[in-house]
Amino acid sequence: MHADHDPKRRDFLKTTAVVTAGTSVGLMSSGNFAYAAGSDTLRVGVVGCGGRGTGAAVNCFESSEGIEIAAMADLFEDRLDQSRQNLKERIGDALTVTDDSAFYGFEAYEHVINSDVDIIILATPPVFRPMHIEAVAAAGKHLFTEKPVAVDPAGVRRVIEAGEVARAKGRSVVAGTQRRHDPSYIETMRRIHDGAIGEVLSAQVYWNQGGLWHKDRKPGQSDMEFMLRNWLYYTWASGDHIVEQHIHNIDVANWALGGPPVRANGVGGRQVRVDPRYGHIFDHFCIEFEYANGARVVSMCRQQDGTARYVGEHIQGTRGSSDGHSYIKGDTNWEWEWPNDEKVNPYVQEHTNLIAAIRDGKPVNEAKRVAESTLSAIMGREAAYTGQVITWDEIMNSDLDLTPTDWQFGTVAAAPVPQPGITQLSRPRTGHRHEAMAED
Repeated sequence: MHADHDPKRRDFLKTTAVVTAGTSVGLMSSGNFAYAAGSDTLRVGVVGCGGRGTGAAVNCFESSEGIEIAAMADLFEDRLDQSRQNLKERIGDALTVTDDSAFYGFEAYEHVINSDVDIIILATPPVFRPMHIEAVAAAGKHLFTEKPVAVDPAGVRRVIEAGEVARAKGRSVVAGTQRRHDPSYIETMRRIHDGAIGEVLSAQVYWNQGGLWHKDRKPGQSDMEFMLRNWLYYTWASGDHIVEQHIHNIDVANWALGGPPVRANGVGGRQVRVDPRYGHIFDHFCIEFEYANGARVVSMCRQQDGTARYVGEHIQGTRGSSDGHSYIKGDTNWEWEWPNDEKVNPYVQEHTNLIAAIRDGKPVNEAKRVAESTLSAIMGREAAYTGQVITWDEIMNSDLDLTPTDWQFGTVAAAPVPQPGITQLSRPRTGHRHEAMAED
């Protein structure tokens, strides 16, 4: 991918010299943990400086001793500057980013990944995730990646392959499906897998809430910039909210049932957010997933103001039921209690676990698992978009690739709102259009 401009730095040549000098100092290695000579400090680079990227950097800092945020990158300079200021106020001297280690532009991620950092946090819009994960794996860095890890099957396959590269290099990959790091979920799922509710026959998973933020278009703003500043509302950038948000609950269903679904059938639509400024995504979905043992999972998500809000899961077995994280109702009832009433923040714990794996020299790798949960959500989305039953093999092998054909600020032909019965699983990639077309 090539941008229409080089990554912006306050002093390009000076930065290059600093990075070169920094890497010439040398690294020491302890197992799979590479760290700056004479120090047990882990240096973190953040790629994607919006609210989640800034929050993940704070969570990482809070998770363990000896953490510093040393490099940052974002597509937009204003987001980069806002995040730096926010982090300075929240983590103080643990923020060691200077103007020479802060980058913006389409290729800025490369400079953070290739700088002298140990861990990369990826929190960009999901469309960027496959190529960023590939770059992190190739550079041999440890990775924390937000979910989802792709917006289409082509991206999912790239992530699975990159995960294997990381595995071969002994590098850790942890994903932002934080329920997997929540002790209450872990213990409840252990009991479910040990047969506390019998064989899992069905489940219902939900993420129903109101609408989300929107940024108005500013004079002179190109299509690409407007879309990326409002990335939630474009399937090619976010995957739609069933993928970007509801993946958490779908991942819980996959966890309970021991793997991804084998097929999906469902409905969805756009009832409330019909203005073109909300892109072309749906505002509600209801999907039925079928799993290998015949279990059926109803998956429901909605982003509509003024509607009932509910985020959670319910799992039904042959001998009982559970919500996946706080109780078992069955032959023997059980409720989760926090030890000493000390609750764990899973957004912090996922970083604690990553850093412990690095320092212990015992790599963990969640790439394939989060990729499969991402693809499960994509399969549900495509079942609703097309109005067809979509199988796991069909979606895994699909040629669907929503990544823009090139990365540059300019005019972009917006995809139409999906129409079940008309929209096909194979469809063109997002691309730039001629200026003459833009004037029509």
